[in-house]
Amino acid sequence: MSVWFITGAGRGMGLHIAKAALAAGHQVVATGRKVDKVARAVGQSDDLLIVKLDVTRAADAEAAAKATVERFGRIDVLVNNAASFYAGYFEELSPTQMDLQLATSLIGPMTVTRAVLPIMRGQRSGKIISISSTAGLVGYEFCTAYSASKFGLDGWMEALRIEIEPFGIQTMIVNPGFFRTELLTRESTQYADLMVEDYCERRAQQEAFWTGANGKQGGDPAKLAQALITLDKQASLPHRFLAGADAIATAEQRIATLQQQIDAYRALSSSLAFDQ
Repeated sequence: MSVWFITGAGRGMGLHIAKAALAAGHQVVATGRKVDKVARAVGQSDDLLIVKLDVTRAADAEAAAKATVERFGRIDVLVNNAASFYAGYFEELSPTQMDLQLATSLIGPMTVTRAVLPIMRGQRSGKIISISSTAGLVGYEFCTAYSASKFGLDGWMEALRIEIEPFGIQTMIVNPGFFRTELLTRESTQYADLMVEDYCERRAQQEAFWTGANGKQGGDPAKLAQALITLDKQASLPHRFLAGADAIATAEQRIATLQQQIDAYRALSSSLAFDQ
């Protein structure tokens, strides 16, 4: 039995992960900004602790980590899941919206991890799983803010892994493709505040696409949650897990594109050293 600490557990992917962990016999700390909403969604269990946590507030993260240790004595698995989606063209996204995207989807996981790491270091064990996106592998039109947060998340996690592995702490980046969660609902998706005439036609097309995609995504979040339980049972976590056939296809295309870019300018790139 392990203690799972999950952010954004009131709905979407976080809710499915919380339920899967409980069903697997683990103790679960389900967190969210509204504890009553989390409680209604997750249900009741002797192995469940529900804690208020706004991932943008360091005091919340520290209090939630402390409450977890007081109740269960340790934290074995941290799942950085909470996120938001500020959709829009870069010129139309306000600086405030960019800040809010980064605060939730990049700085938020850092803040929670900062509160949990001392506990895991003391244990000399632990696992940190961060839910990223294929938008952390490639940049998508209308997703400059979101991609910035997810590329940052992936880079931070890759570097963090090297720093904390000597303490027996494992990390895993999860890059899901299109999963049927609440990310595209009005509660989670915010469109750009500003308006630049040159983008009007394309903006209308993009908003129609993203609004229309809600509830029609091909990925089953319950199956992804179960996949995390399966991966947790292995001797060690993979450093990265590509979730969904579409995520695999995106990664393979990214690899092919990088190889083309390497080959196209290999001679020029290799000629930049000081002359001997």
